[in-house]
Amino acid sequence: MTTTLLPSTTLPILNPQTHDTASYDDTDVIADIKRLKKERGATILAHYYQEGEIQELADVTGDSLKLARAATQVDSPIIVFCGVHFMAETAKMLNPSKKVLLPDLQAGCSLSDSCPADKLWRYQEMLRENGRKFQTVTYINSSAAVKALSDWIVTSGNAEQIVRKVPEEYEILFVPDQHLGNYLSEVTGRKMIPWPGSCMVHEIFSVQDLVDMKRKHPAGKTIAHPECPKNILEHSDFIGGTEAMIRYVGGFAEPTDFIVATEANMLWQLASKHPRHRYLPVPGVSCACNKCPHMARNTLEKLRDCLRDLEPEITWQPEFDKAKEVLERSLLRD
Repeated sequence: MTTTLLPSTTLPILNPQTHDTASYDDTDVIADIKRLKKERGATILAHYYQEGEIQELADVTGDSLKLARAATQVDSPIIVFCGVHFMAETAKMLNPSKKVLLPDLQAGCSLSDSCPADKLWRYQEMLRENGRKFQTVTYINSSAAVKALSDWIVTSGNAEQIVRKVPEEYEILFVPDQHLGNYLSEVTGRKMIPWPGSCMVHEIFSVQDLVDMKRKHPAGKTIAHPECPKNILEHSDFIGGTEAMIRYVGGFAEPTDFIVATEANMLWQLASKHPRHRYLPVPGVSCACNKCPHMARNTLEKLRDCLRDLEPEITWQPEFDKAKEVLERSLLRD
């Protein structure tokens, strides 16, 4: 495997032209995955925060919005979603007749966990009892039960567009990501009632290390996900979701250093799409790089096993009917 060691971190950058991300010991597992995928007639969808070796095997890689839309275009009877639980739920809701598998059913999300449906319902009732007129705009990083209580579902890719659709006479209850809600309030001018949730990955980037990196690489551009706290965003040259990041770096013709504040596996995707640049991950306050432990639960072995056993499977739940209606209106219609 060819790597380039970055001077500010121990995290390697993969050579995107060779894509040699698998070790010798993984060769048989990868061969099994390819064989089983063909035998099952399955389609593999993988989020950008998955390990590069899994992204390489996917039919489609993307952010939550791209993958949700891609899921509706799948012809095969089986979808294997390499991501976290709420993403696989979304794929099932948009494809009720298809079998949707998740390599590890315990692959959760700290944002989703921060907003239980019963707690949201009680808060909504309290606002109504106090005469508040509001619409609930919910980040896709949430359970189906929470989506069913919502007026709109957004991703980082379409959040600004949806927020601007909400009539001015309504307040906006934004759940569950307070940082994304605050950022959207700044760019749209709409006041938010923020839910106090946050992403465990984006919450812990080290501001001091970011400032140090910018000092060491003065010509570099800092790109950050809007799930980051304001103290990270205010040091950034560009703020956007993962698809927007790819488009942004693609606009630089000359080789450029990019300081990246999002989940570390995104660097693999950036390097694959635009290998002329160098990508430097912003470390967390307690680690050299920030990787989502929930995304990491999906491994090559678990991907192979779920294709072999056709489980764990996401099955239809009562709340999916209402959540599906909100999802389709929010993500599939302009």
